[in-house]
Amino acid sequence: MAFGARQTGLKEGSFRALRAIPARLESWLEAERTQLPLWLPVGFVGGVAGWFWLPGARAWQGLLLSMAALALAGFAFGRGGRAGRAIAIFALSVGVGCGLVWWKAQCVGVPPLARAEIARVTATIDRVEPLPAREAIRLTLLPQTLTAEGRGSSADAPLPRRIRINVPIENAVTGLMPGAVVSIRARLVPPPSAAVPGAYDYSAVAWFAGIAATGKALDPVTLLRPAPPSRPSQWLADARIALTAHILTKLPPGPAGVAAALITGDMGGVTQGDNDAFRRSGLAHLLSVSGLHLTAAVGATMFLALRLLALWPRLALRAPLLLIAAGCGAVMGIAYTLLTGAEVPTVRSLIAALVVLAGVALGREAMTLRLVAAGALVCVLFWPEAVAGPSFQLSFAAILSIVALHELRWTRLTFEKREEAWPRRFVRELVALLLTGLVVEAALAPIAIFHFHRAGLYGAAANIVAIPLTTFVIMPAEALALLADIVGLGAPFWWVAGKALALLLWIAHSVGSLPGAVTFVPTMSRAAFALVAAGGLWLALWRTRARLLGALPIAIGLAMTLAAHPAEIFITGDGRHLAVRGPDGRVALLRERTGDYMRDTLSELSGREGDAAAALDDLPGARCGPDSCAAILVRGDRIWRLLATRSAYRIDRATMEPACAAADIVASDRRLPDWCRPRWIKADPALLRRTGGLAIHLARPGVTSVAELQGAHPWAMLPPDHDPALPSRSDPSSIKRAWATRDPWDDDGRDDARGVPRPVQYSR
Repeated sequence: MAFGARQTGLKEGSFRALRAIPARLESWLEAERTQLPLWLPVGFVGGVAGWFWLPGARAWQGLLLSMAALALAGFAFGRGGRAGRAIAIFALSVGVGCGLVWWKAQCVGVPPLARAEIARVTATIDRVEPLPAREAIRLTLLPQTLTAEGRGSSADAPLPRRIRINVPIENAVTGLMPGAVVSIRARLVPPPSAAVPGAYDYSAVAWFAGIAATGKALDPVTLLRPAPPSRPSQWLADARIALTAHILTKLPPGPAGVAAALITGDMGGVTQGDNDAFRRSGLAHLLSVSGLHLTAAVGATMFLALRLLALWPRLALRAPLLLIAAGCGAVMGIAYTLLTGAEVPTVRSLIAALVVLAGVALGREAMTLRLVAAGALVCVLFWPEAVAGPSFQLSFAAILSIVALHELRWTRLTFEKREEAWPRRFVRELVALLLTGLVVEAALAPIAIFHFHRAGLYGAAANIVAIPLTTFVIMPAEALALLADIVGLGAPFWWVAGKALALLLWIAHSVGSLPGAVTFVPTMSRAAFALVAAGGLWLALWRTRARLLGALPIAIGLAMTLAAHPAEIFITGDGRHLAVRGPDGRVALLRERTGDYMRDTLSELSGREGDAAAALDDLPGARCGPDSCAAILVRGDRIWRLLATRSAYRIDRATMEPACAAADIVASDRRLPDWCRPRWIKADPALLRRTGGLAIHLARPGVTSVAELQGAHPWAMLPPDHDPALPSRSDPSSIKRAWATRDPWDDDGRDDARGVPRPVQYSR
C-alpha cells in the first residue's frame, strides 16, 4: 500500500510539474517581452537558411507545411497566451523566409551555358571592373548575339542574360565603359561549381546575379559603338574609375591599392600578397567597403555639419541641428554607396546606417538591438540570397555582438563614461576596446571556420590599432588629399596617407606572419554551424538568465567540429587534381604544377597551408611515373590502394586493366574504358560530370560529392527535377552501397611485399 501511495504521489507530482510548464513559460516570456520582436528577422533568416540547406523541392515543401502547421497549432492551442503567439509568428516568419528565397531563385536565375566553348559575343557592357594587380579588366556583358565557333549561333539555345569576361590589358581598348557595345572572342565556361566539397561555389552566386557564363578574352576587343554620354549610372561608373586611377598615381603600388579600396571599393589594385596578409591578420574587412567605412564617412559628415551649423548662433538656437546633421550624414552615405558601386554589402550597411540615423533624428538611442534587427529584416526581404554568404553573416554577427555586449548591465556599469583622471579613463576605454575586439573575434570565428576553414588568433589585437588608424587617420587624410587636389595642394595629405597606409600594411604583414597567426580547421558541418549560430543568437538576444542555455548548443557544435575527421582524399570535378591527406595531416598533391588557387583550396580543406603541400611522389607508400601514380594508404587496420593518371596518352589495356583491378580507387581526368574496374570508385569524367568533386573518407568509408551538397537547387549540377533521395547509378549513395560489393582485403595485383600497385606507363 505504501509503495502504491508513493507511486501515486510521484505521478501527481509529475502531472503538476507538467501543468506548471506553460505558466513558467508565460512568466519567462513576460520578462523577455521587449526582446521578442528581435526574433522576427531570425525567423526569416532561418527560413532562408533552411531552403539553402535542404536538398530539394520535397524538403522545401515539407518545411513550409510544417511551419504552417506549427503556426496554426500556436494560434489554436496558445489560448491567447504570449507563448502561443510567439511560436506562431516565428513559424510564419520561417515559412515566409523559405518561400521568399525560393520565389526569388525562380525569378532571377538563368540556366548556365550548356558547355565550355569558344564563341564570338556581341554585347552591351553593363559593368567595368579594372584589375590592375592582375593586369586585366573584368567586363559584365549583356549579350545581343553569341556565335560559337564550329557550330554557329543556335536559335534553340537561350541567350545568356549576363556574361562575365576577363580581358587582359593587352586586349583592352579605349572606350570600355558601361553602355558601350563590343564584340569579343572569348572562351566561355559555365559558372564553376565548387571544385571539391567544402570549397567556394560560385555557381550559386552567379545564379542570383543572372550570370550564365564566365570566360577570358582571346583576342583584342572590338568597340562597335561607344557608350552614350547621358546615363547617370555611366557618369558614376566613369567617376569611380577615374577616381581609382587618380589614387593609384598618387601613391606607391602597395599603399595605392589599399587606398583605392578604402575610397572607391575597387580592390583590383590590391596585390595578392597584401590581400593574403590582411586575411591572415584578421584585417580583411578593412579592404571591402562596409559598415566601418560608411560609418566613418557618415560620422565625419555629421560632425562637420554640427560644428559648422553651430557657428551661426541664430540657427543653432532655432533649428534642429541634430536632425539637419543626420540628413547631411544620410546624403553622404547614399553618395558614398553610389560612388563605390552600390554593392550589396555596402547597400546593407547603408540601410543599417539610415535606420540608425532615423533613430537619432527621432531622439532614440543611436544603436540598439531593435535597430540592428530592423536593418537585418530589410536586407533579408530585398536580398534573401545574401543570408548564405559570409559577407552578410560577418557584418551582422559583428554588429550584433558589439551591441549585445554593450547593452549588458554589467558592461554599462563598468565602461560608462564618468568623471575621472585621464590615465584611469584611458585604461578603462582600452580595456573596453580590447573586450569588444575579443567578443567580435569569438563571434566571427565560427563563420570564418565554416566558410574559409581558418580562424585568426591575433585579429583582436591587430584591429585595436588598425581600425582607429583607418578611421581617424587614413580615410580623413585621403578625403582631404582628394579635396586639396582640386587646387593642386594635395601632396602633404597624400604623404600622411601614404605613411599611415605603409604602417597599416606593416601591421597586416607582421601580424599575419606570426607563428600560429592562423589556425586551419579542415571541416565544420552545416549542423555544427547551425548549432553554434543558434546558440550565439540565444545568448545575444535574451536578457534573463535563461540566455545562458545558449552555451549548450555552442559547446555541442564546437565539439562536433573538433571531433570531425576531414576527408583523406579530394578529387576535383574535372578529375585533374587530387590531394591525399596523410596520417600526420601532410597534404600530397598529384601534380607538381598545381596552380596557387587549387593548391590553397585543397590544402585548406585538409587543414594545412598551401605552402606546406608536397608532391604525391614523396608520400610514403607511393610510386609515381610520368603517366600515373599508385599509392597504398593505411588507415587503421585497413589497406587502401589508389591509382591516378597524370597524362593523356593512349592507354595500354594489358598494363592498365590489371592496375585498375588491383586499385580500390581510380581517379582520372580522361574517360576510362569499361574494362577499367577498380574495387570501389572509378572517378573519371563519366562519373564526375554528375557528382562533381569528391571528398573520400577512408577511416569511416564514405563519399561526399559536390552534387550531394548542392541537392536540387536551380544552379545544381543535377537537373532541377532530380530528387537526391532517389538513387541513380552515379548518385553518391550508390557509390557508398558499392562498398558492400567490393572486398578491400583482396591483395591481388600487388607487385611487392609492401602491396604498392605498380604505376602505369602509357604507350606513346
